[in-house]
Amino acid sequence: MNLMFTAVTFVAFTALVAIISWWKTRGDNLDTQDGYYLAGRGLTGPVIAGSLLMTNLSAEQLVGNNGQAVRIGMSPMGWEVTSAIALVILAFVLMPKYLKTGLTTVPEFFEQRYDAGTRRLVSFIVLLSYIIIMLPNVLYAGAQVFVNIFGIDQVFVTQFGMDAGSARFWAIAAVCVATAFAGSIYAIFGGLKAIAVSDSINGLGLIVGGLLVPIFGLIALGAAHGGGFMEGLDAFLNTDKTLLNAIDAPNLNEPYLPWPLLLTGLLVNNMYFWATNQSIIQRTFGAKNLKEAQKGAVLAGFFKILTPLIIVVPGVIARLLYTEVTDWGNGDTAYPMLVADVMPKWLLGFFAAVMFGAILSSFNSILNSASTIYALDIHRPMFNPNATDAHMVKVGQNFGTIVAIISTVMSPFFMYMGGITTTVNSAFAAFNTPLFVCLLCGFFWKRVPSIAAKIVIPIHVVLYFLLQFYLRYQIPVLENTHYLYFTAFLFIIDMIIMAIIVKVHPRETDFVLHDAQAVDLTPWKNGKYVAAFVLAIMCLAYVVFSPLCLGA
Repeated sequence: MNLMFTAVTFVAFTALVAIISWWKTRGDNLDTQDGYYLAGRGLTGPVIAGSLLMTNLSAEQLVGNNGQAVRIGMSPMGWEVTSAIALVILAFVLMPKYLKTGLTTVPEFFEQRYDAGTRRLVSFIVLLSYIIIMLPNVLYAGAQVFVNIFGIDQVFVTQFGMDAGSARFWAIAAVCVATAFAGSIYAIFGGLKAIAVSDSINGLGLIVGGLLVPIFGLIALGAAHGGGFMEGLDAFLNTDKTLLNAIDAPNLNEPYLPWPLLLTGLLVNNMYFWATNQSIIQRTFGAKNLKEAQKGAVLAGFFKILTPLIIVVPGVIARLLYTEVTDWGNGDTAYPMLVADVMPKWLLGFFAAVMFGAILSSFNSILNSASTIYALDIHRPMFNPNATDAHMVKVGQNFGTIVAIISTVMSPFFMYMGGITTTVNSAFAAFNTPLFVCLLCGFFWKRVPSIAAKIVIPIHVVLYFLLQFYLRYQIPVLENTHYLYFTAFLFIIDMIIMAIIVKVHPRETDFVLHDAQAVDLTPWKNGKYVAAFVLAIMCLAYVVFSPLCLGA
């Protein structure tokens, strides 16, 4: 009976999101480039904020960040909280320039600023990262949750006589296939607006469902101490205060987040993710005007400060609740275990639907961005410059189908890698910094020549792999160095290389940013005051989870 009710509520909520998304987009023209890839440039601030949040917040964070928290406490909240800085910079420094150019993709700017070869180089790098890192990881992290909560692997054991290891692999594979199929429908046939609308609805569900996990977790923790919610809260706050300290020592390695990195390596990482990553900022490119884009970015920054309640606190609760566990490994089993144990059975269907929506939002957003980049940055300029918008939409849909299949095949094998968060972030660090450096210098240094990007990007990639996978094992002082220190160091090196190139071989004429007059560029009148408030809340969060307060 419980299983049937769970299945019905899961299907009902999932279907409700799909129906509302279809109803909201049923009259949209998806045969044009702006209509399909940029939602007709009509997105408002709240929709942009919801889509930004849901594209980022998925099972990858719920499983990965809580997996780090169960091992080390509140420190991983830095990945979330400090995102507010990058989103504020995006809103008021970069977004006016982005929307002025009328871009559809980030690589498009690289051609305007550098040359066609740079555009293709950046496009290939980004596509490769989406196909072999982001998409498979999103599918795998989501499958982890479903398999653990519903015991899907046990079905393979009892029905097919598999051993535990094989059963888990094939259970994860089955969930990955189902998720990819549903996500592809949104991304391939619905376009960006269908994704953004579904993200907004799923976002509300995730906030409600996600907050229920720490609430029921604290009730369970209280029960373990002979009481209820208040006893659980007291145990959370007082059992081990070191778990509530988010200020880590400078010399700690991952999964810790040393405090010097918060405004150095982590900031560079966040600036790429929130201000350069196509799968994220494509929502802001679809804004109705600059004001709405800025509202969406700042509002998303505010919500990112609150997300540790959902993606870090449950990990700490699991650490305090399951005292019998002495080795959490990479920690990725903690969140699914907690959900399966504390969530009431009658709520599991709704929670599963919310989780499914979170996975879909990330998967279909990344898939839509991959299709956008291939169609507009690779296929059209290289193979069919005179293609119509309708034809390019079809090309993007076909490419999205191929990418979905490839990433689905790869996804189950992520179970053999390290922790989810570390795997993704350390892999991205190989190329995210030089792309951000090239974009930053391209906007603000008028004499950077076209050759600069082709020099900086490969040098950075080689140096990063040299540091991360060779020198750190040859030089004792580097062996336990956090990879974000490498990011901070190489950011400085990249900027020095850029400065040398400009000095030795400057562009002959100043670069002028062309105004495409795509949208109204009137800024949000009181936006900077709201942004200052958001940044003050960010600082307050670190005061609360520090030795000055709860982490004493």
